[in-house]
Amino acid sequence: MSKVFFTDLRTTPNRNLLDKIKSLMERLKISKCLKNGELIGVKVHFGEMGNTAFVRPLLLRPIIEKLKEIGVKPFLTDTNTLYKGSRTDAVSHLTTAIYNGFDYSSCGCPIIIADGLRGKSATKVSVDGEVLKEVKIASAISEADGLIVVTHFKGHELTGFGGALKNLGMGCASREGKLVQHSSVSPYVDVSLCKGCKVCISYCPESAISMEGKKAKIEQKKCIGCAECVLVCQNKAIKIEFNEPSEVFQKKMVEYAYGVWSQKKEKIFFINFLLQISPACDCYPNSDSPIVRDIGILASRDPVAIDKASCDLVNQEESLPKSAIRRAFKAGDDKWRDLYPEIDWDVQLSYAERLGMGKKSYILVKI
Repeated sequence: MSKVFFTDLRTTPNRNLLDKIKSLMERLKISKCLKNGELIGVKVHFGEMGNTAFVRPLLLRPIIEKLKEIGVKPFLTDTNTLYKGSRTDAVSHLTTAIYNGFDYSSCGCPIIIADGLRGKSATKVSVDGEVLKEVKIASAISEADGLIVVTHFKGHELTGFGGALKNLGMGCASREGKLVQHSSVSPYVDVSLCKGCKVCISYCPESAISMEGKKAKIEQKKCIGCAECVLVCQNKAIKIEFNEPSEVFQKKMVEYAYGVWSQKKEKIFFINFLLQISPACDCYPNSDSPIVRDIGILASRDPVAIDKASCDLVNQEESLPKSAIRRAFKAGDDKWRDLYPEIDWDVQLSYAERLGMGKKSYILVKI
């Protein structure tokens, strides 16, 4: 059984929450695994513009300080989004991160957008999964010597919950990798929005876009799914068809997570923050009311165990009144099934376990 270390939010003048976070880091024994001078990514979600549920920069500071104490070179990192939002390219992404409070002065280390200026900087990794045989991981994450995966634990409309596995799989993929996970078909043109500006044609690397009359058209057979056209269309006329069923999506996501994990193994660690547990992803430009009370912080070297423990802790809670929860009000009720009845959220955990990434059985060690 894997160990998952847990701290609640009770503090004293002699031991505040930042001290507790450092204690969690010490329990992971990172100093025995990371070497002086190594480049260590701290994978976070900088929050969409208008979102307020992401892990606060202040809470990242003790993680960065602990890494510096052992002589490594930490950097905060995330990848650009597939959808058109405030983190679509590195410039917008960094602007959003700074707006949300992430910068050198607040966290104590630089920020690197892992998949480059436009989300195309990627490294191919073989995974030989049930669905995918190869994944495309953001280059800076692939090239890092180690990784601390810091996750705001919450609900998610495609996976039931969003935890360490999602942060690792979806969060570390290039733009093309995100498209592969979400869809099995090419983007399409909404002709009602297309202005015929032809900008997408000049950016398509495979000449898969042409004009049909005064509207752009994507040739499915030529399209390689890089999603560059989605990024450059200023009229939001090029759309992603999110057509993958949840089970397939979760398996693809886990295969991407495996692609990152398999490169790092002994140098990858996970910290889940069970604070302001919102019902949906931090990629939205808002944060709905928390579904349960703030619970605490977990740390583990096992991504499967930490996500399973996080799910269990949330489901052991009574739901907060007037939240998105409709029926699962009692302790023990499945909050994720209540939010997303059609999704079997255990798929991601069971598949990751089969791939050898970790175990659903765990020992919760309170510190």
